Amino acid sequence: MSIDLSKLECTVAVTGLKTGDNPQPGTPVIRCLRDAGFKGRIVALVYDTLEAGIFVEDLADDIFVMPYPSGGSEVFLQRLDYILSQVKIDVIIPTLDSEIINYIRLEKVLNDRGIKFFLPTEEQFQARDKTRLNRMFDELGIGVPKSFFCTDAQELYNIAATITFPFFIKGKLYEAYEVYSLDDAFDIFGKLKAKWGLPVIVQQKVYGDEFNIALVGDGEGGMLGMIPQRKLIITDKGKGFGGVVVDNPELKEFAEKVIKTLKWRGPAELEVIQNATGEIFIIEINPRFPAWIRLSAGAGQNLPAIDLMMALGLPVEPMTEYETGTIFIRHSEDIISHINKFGTISSLKELHNKEVK
Repeated sequence: MSIDLSKLECTVAVTGLKTGDNPQPGTPVIRCLRDAGFKGRIVALVYDTLEAGIFVEDLADDIFVMPYPSGGSEVFLQRLDYILSQVKIDVIIPTLDSEIINYIRLEKVLNDRGIKFFLPTEEQFQARDKTRLNRMFDELGIGVPKSFFCTDAQELYNIAATITFPFFIKGKLYEAYEVYSLDDAFDIFGKLKAKWGLPVIVQQKVYGDEFNIALVGDGEGGMLGMIPQRKLIITDKGKGFGGVVVDNPELKEFAEKVIKTLKWRGPAELEVIQNATGEIFIIEINPRFPAWIRLSAGAGQNLPAIDLMMALGLPVEPMTEYETGTIFIRHSEDIISHINKFGTISSLKELHNKEVK
């Protein structure tokens, strides 16, 4: 059962249009909405004037530069109110980990401005945080690799004595690196501390097949849709640049258990590894759509379209069928534009590709 958004009249804002070796999900989220027939206005909210999606023809109708999430709610709302004076926004689909908590905390304020979204509660968001994951799930019998939360580089000596190399060192919000020695560990610890703050997470490597699961939770413990894919191409940063939709009942049961435990509301990505004995470990839970989310539309479950309908309070039947064997391969593309467009977005902090009525 496909979702048809062709008769839906509203304006949707989407964040995160950066591409490259660590692409953001905003561009594929927009393409999923268009794949579902959505003809409404799409507003892109960006943080950098060189986010590649700005320059893609026929992607966003309007682009506005936003203040970074670290700037606080007052600056954010001032900018948003200006944007609303230019174009009405009915729904926002945020796609970046660092900004989602701000939207959650401002839900009532944004609802008062006529803006809706479908996101987890703050309690759900905090429960899946990297620093809490193993403490919560271990008690429930959900596999999590042995993890440590490091606030001082000297703690790495003790950690290295209890787990084996190689292991991963992860930033509080983003980035993960596999390290093979203490020298590597100290170097990566310093970089991640400076970039993302403390704690830095140290996690034992689990060997097995890597899977990612994109889904939308209904907020009551169920799933409205789910697409599992096995990574086929992995970059040196651990990012999946190619994958195939698989039929693995154990993955589905695992995802159902995790979402039922959290009563997750809205989009999520589960990063998991299944070892040679079939045991599944949860590596991360990302509170948004992944950059490969267009695969969901290709496989028959357009998850961003489901998310939009839920944000608007429209009825959605849970989707259970998907086409296994569907693959995605990410490719590089040169976007041709004009310096005038860059000049406009850089100087005015906004760009309009379609006349505002």
